[in-house]
Amino acid sequence: MLFYSFFKTLTGKEVALELKNGVVLTGTLHSVDQYLNVKLSNVQVVDSVRYPQLVSLKNCFVRGSVVRYIQIPRAEVDTELLQDAARKENAPKNKGEGKRKEKA
Repeated sequence: MLFYSFFKTLTGKEVALELKNGVVLTGTLHSVDQYLNVKLSNVQVVDSVRYPQLVSLKNCFVRGSVVRYIQIPRAEVDTELLQDAARKENAPKNKGEGKRKEKA
């Protein structure tokens, strides 16, 4: 849920998606869901000579399982907040929670 929450904060920002097949798309992040499926608007193909069939693409939906990288602007990342959230998510759970006390 950490990455989902993080990408939800980037809605409306410019991102670049590199897909597993090598295509790189840039555009405005329209939405993201819990499976990290992404909707982009104002899409442009970085290598339009190699992929001319994608030049007319304006909006697209990309399944999360085909995304290799999502590149985001450095200014949009609060690294301290992200590191704190990762620590909290990976922190060991309290062993005493949820256990019933046995009656003597």
